[in-house]
Amino acid sequence: MPRRWLPLLALLLCAGTGPGPAHAADTVETSGDILRVALPLAAWGMTFQRDDQPGRLQFYKAFGATVAGTLMLKTVIDKERPDDDGEDDAFPSGHAATAFSGASFIQRRYGWRMGAPAYAVAGYVGWTRIDADKHDGWDVLAGAALATALTHAFVTPHIGNVDVTAKIAADGWYFGLTARW
Repeated sequence: MPRRWLPLLALLLCAGTGPGPAHAADTVETSGDILRVALPLAAWGMTFQRDDQPGRLQFYKAFGATVAGTLMLKTVIDKERPDDDGEDDAFPSGHAATAFSGASFIQRRYGWRMGAPAYAVAGYVGWTRIDADKHDGWDVLAGAALATALTHAFVTPHIGNVDVTAKIAADGWYFGLTARW
C-alpha cells in the first residue's frame, strides 16, 4: 500500500473503535470522542507518510503544549459544565483543543488543501461537545484558539523539499534552511 494512504488508514482504524452507541445522541457524542483522537493521529501519521522528521518534532511540541495548556487552564479556571454534572473543568474544551491541534498542524505544515477538510472535522468535534451539553461555545472557541495559536507558534510551513525553521534562544535568534534534492 502506498505510504500516502497511512493517515487515512489511521483515521479509519480510529473510527472503527469504541463501544456501540445506544441512541442518536450517543452517536454524535461518540463520533466527537473518536475524531478528537483521529485528527491529531492523522496529523502525526502525515509526518511519517511524507518522511517529515522536522515536522514530526514540531507536531510533538505543538500538541504537547496544547495538552499542557488545556490542562493548566482547566485546573486554574473553575467553570461548570452546562450539563450540571458537578464537574468544574469545562474551560477550555479539551476535545476541541486536541482536534484543532491536529487540524491546525495539517493546515500550517501542509497547506489549506489538506487543512480545510481537517478544520471542518475539528469544527464538527466542537459542535458535538455543545450538542452533548458538555461545553458552551466559549469553551469550544477557547480550546480551538489555544490549539491554533500554539500550533502557529511551534510549526513552520513545509515548502516542498525545503524546511525553514526559526528558534529564539537566550543568546539570540536562529534561522535554519534545509533542502532535499
